[in-house]
Amino acid sequence: MSGPDVPGDVVELRVHGVSGASPDQVLDLRQTTQVAGDRSGGFYRRRPRRADTGTVRGVTLEAYRWGDLPSGTVARTLALVLLLPFMLVNVAIWMRPAHHGSEAVVKSLCRVLALTLTALYVLAIAGVALDLIGWKCTASPRCLAGRSWLSWLGGHPPGLRLAVLALVPATAIGLIWRFSNRPGRAFDAFRAPDQDVSELPLGGVGQWDTEPLVGRLRSVHVAGAFATLDLTLLLARAETGATVATVALTVVTAVLLASCVGLLCTPPLVDRGATDRRLDRVTSTLRTVAVVLTLVVVAHVLTSKGAWSAGHGLPGYGTMLTGVFVAQTALLAALGVVLLWRRDPRRGVPPLFGLGALVIAAAGVSLAAAYAAELVYRAADFLDRHVSTGEGIVAGPPRAYTWAIFGFLRAVLLTLIVAGLFVVVSRRRRRRAAAAIVAHDYPDAPAGAEPRLRQVRAAIARARFTERLVPLAVAYGCFAGLGTATTTVGLLGYFPSEIVERFAGLPADAVTFGIAFGSWVIAAIILGLIVGGVFAYRTVPFRRHVGVLWDLGTFWPRAAHPFAPPCYSERAVPELTRRITYLVGRGDAVLLTGHSHGSVLLAATVLQLPPHVGNRVALLTHGSPLRRLYARLFPAYVNDAALREIGRRVGWRWVNLWRDTDPIGGWVFSGQRSPAPSATADPADAVDRRQRDPSGVVTPPSDSVPPPIEGHWTGESDEPFTETVRELVRRLRERPDPPPTGST
Repeated sequence: MSGPDVPGDVVELRVHGVSGASPDQVLDLRQTTQVAGDRSGGFYRRRPRRADTGTVRGVTLEAYRWGDLPSGTVARTLALVLLLPFMLVNVAIWMRPAHHGSEAVVKSLCRVLALTLTALYVLAIAGVALDLIGWKCTASPRCLAGRSWLSWLGGHPPGLRLAVLALVPATAIGLIWRFSNRPGRAFDAFRAPDQDVSELPLGGVGQWDTEPLVGRLRSVHVAGAFATLDLTLLLARAETGATVATVALTVVTAVLLASCVGLLCTPPLVDRGATDRRLDRVTSTLRTVAVVLTLVVVAHVLTSKGAWSAGHGLPGYGTMLTGVFVAQTALLAALGVVLLWRRDPRRGVPPLFGLGALVIAAAGVSLAAAYAAELVYRAADFLDRHVSTGEGIVAGPPRAYTWAIFGFLRAVLLTLIVAGLFVVVSRRRRRRAAAAIVAHDYPDAPAGAEPRLRQVRAAIARARFTERLVPLAVAYGCFAGLGTATTTVGLLGYFPSEIVERFAGLPADAVTFGIAFGSWVIAAIILGLIVGGVFAYRTVPFRRHVGVLWDLGTFWPRAAHPFAPPCYSERAVPELTRRITYLVGRGDAVLLTGHSHGSVLLAATVLQLPPHVGNRVALLTHGSPLRRLYARLFPAYVNDAALREIGRRVGWRWVNLWRDTDPIGGWVFSGQRSPAPSATADPADAVDRRQRDPSGVVTPPSDSVPPPIEGHWTGESDEPFTETVRELVRRLRERPDPPPTGST
């Protein structure tokens, strides 16, 4: 990004948030500017030509655009939708409490939970290929009628059908293996300097070489995936009398799965650096053994001469599926106990703030179960040709999938009910707080401004609902976990309609209709995610809402699930570090300005800057979620120690602008209402500056509408932002502060 700028001055380096803004938008280089009106109708003028490109004279503007790193092509965006459960459980491992003693246990539980998602992925595809098609449809003349692409398997022994169709889940494993292996290599050239980097956990984001860890996890998950396929085939073969070979192969498969779980439960071993090649050889050998074992199992199923049972479903498949759900329930319960036990004991810290890992993990498990159930149900519906009676495969998928859909629907409905209660119960308090803020900000508002004042109060009240999202998310996590737990009832041979009718008195037909409706709701959600993924990176306003999930989820490196989308911070943070170091090295001072999630990227970047570089850097954040969201969701990585270390590394040349109308951003150190910097001895008290929003509630003489309510929108063209830039530039041009001391 070199240009005609002259070394030795100040460079303002802007980093956008999750909106995916273009470089022109970040730099505010529009040819015209709006001088009156609003977004629906307004007045514009041609911008006057200026000698420089900055908002402050003598400052060179520069932008870092990272919006396409989490997305890329449309095909990759669609893959992100399908890999969403993997991404959620991967984020959960980063949400552990700040208590150091919880790290190993939380890592172990999240990684084993991630392995169960891989097993569920394999079982879902095996449910379509082996159970619905290989066992049921190819044994039914009515199902094969008119399907030339499938009828060639009809009439053949079950062993042959299963052996041939086992290629489908095996290919699916190979595809996700290949897909997860490619993207991580794109960031290899962007490694941050390893000297003078903060030892705090947040300072390691983008600094750690995660490829060895991801490679080991990938080998373990591939081995576990093939072992899941092997166990599915072997249980089906063992139903009618297990031979010595079947028992031996089953034991070997069980040992292989146990080895995978054992490796994941030893974080100090798995997390070793790239120099330890012994563990790499162990995991790659485990993967090779799993592939060879799959070939042996398929050959065994193909050549076995014993009779096969004539059941409605693939023998052992339902039991194995329910076993996965039981394991997930147990792991979620154990994770909840650990998080509550190791929560932050400090006074004033709500206990619910330490349950982020459980909430996200439960959401990932629930969504994975919904994905799997919907895939099998839609495939069964296609093969049945919507027939509800007669022969065919109308026996349908295992009961566990029915319970999974029922649990997902119940969790969503209960969460909506609780959300409605939260809105009603908190409305009075939020409105009272908003009224106090408005009365403080506009004490002399005329009587004619009352309609605009109501709009401002409503905007502040809506923004303050963010604090209620934490207990709401915890409620959903509990409901989703209970939904996963109830799938174990399928072992008793009951359907949800039977249980609900017996104990709740609701008609069974109504429950059955509700489950069918829930299935279509899941299909609509998946379709909506796919459509949203396609349009999110083609339409900037649409991306502002939909792209948030991808950008936030893929900020964290892959440490739990290797099939999760790759982490863009492994390139963005070192790249920012390199650029800032270069600018300072040639004699420039650098003002870093980050909006929304861009402030999180800059926080991790500052912790990687050597002291002599940080001595020439200032930081301006606006709309920052560092304290409001990240400190609550990721307490082990974003906390007081990390935030104060950031301030020390830039010599406390840090200003954070925030608004009461912003539902995402907020204060970092102090929520004081005074717009002036604090004069206390603690430099952290001078960081936060509240901006009154809107700037006024009365229509000025030069305009036709009152000033807009900005909320979370960027404000680089606003006078408070420009004035703050001038202040920080002035401080940078003064005699540099001595290098910060006491950094850890």
